Amino acid sequence: MRNSERGAWPYLFLTPAIVLFTLFLAVPIGYTVWLAMRRTKVSGLGLGRGARKEIYVGFDNFSAALSDPELWNGWLRVLGYGALVLVVMLGLAVLFALLLDSARVRLARFSRIAIFLPYAVPGVAATLLWGFLYLPSLSPIRDILDIDFLGASTVTYSMANVAVWGGVGFNMLVLYTTLRAIPRDLYEAARLDGASEIQIAVRVKIPLLTPAIILTTVFSIIATIQVFTEPTTLRPLTNTISSTWSPLMKVYRDAFVTGDLYSAAATSIVIAAISLVLSFGFLRVVRNRAFGEG
Repeated sequence: MRNSERGAWPYLFLTPAIVLFTLFLAVPIGYTVWLAMRRTKVSGLGLGRGARKEIYVGFDNFSAALSDPELWNGWLRVLGYGALVLVVMLGLAVLFALLLDSARVRLARFSRIAIFLPYAVPGVAATLLWGFLYLPSLSPIRDILDIDFLGASTVTYSMANVAVWGGVGFNMLVLYTTLRAIPRDLYEAARLDGASEIQIAVRVKIPLLTPAIILTTVFSIIATIQVFTEPTTLRPLTNTISSTWSPLMKVYRDAFVTGDLYSAAATSIVIAAISLVLSFGFLRVVRNRAFGEG
């Protein structure tokens, strides 16, 4: 086989991935950028042929999106929601992973399945399930706790509970898999030195688990920024969740309720840019611990 033919084979195997990437990622992104730089110009009353036409407006839509207080109010709500979700969800995931990796754990297989199972429930179904449990007329919890779970001061915690309930299992599985890959000799050496199980967990397991914790944190940050299912599904059950509660809900309203695709496209690009900044900013801060880079 000639060198030119041998060199073409890798590109042939990559062709399906390149085609899928182009059709379902590159083209939609390019079309979104194209829409974000255009706007509909209405002449007269907007009636008749040629009364509406699409014009190029440059970065005007981006300027409008960046100066929109509804977008930034949504970001503030999401940041508060995200801080709550990340701390509780990742904290529980680390705790469960350490407990399941303990030498004295019982029913480990059943426990893994039980913790992971909520993640297998679709987000909409899980949110509806919790939504019915939050409703005063249906919830058995309200008979015990006199709390309005869908009130203005508690609805964020209620949504965070749904996210934590569904997300702990996935992160636990990632962390537990990482722990199982660590050589058992390290633990035995620590026990010979007189370390207790708690000391082994804190001084041996968690430091070795740091890269995986950082990985799950980045994934969780991205998922939190994209929160949409929980507030959208709970919104019909209460009047405390606005149509722009999160940035993605604002994009949905602009695109499919008010019909302003151009503003929605610009806002979605702004959200993507902020997501990249937050994710890579976090990685830059912790990369020395995660990857040994300065």
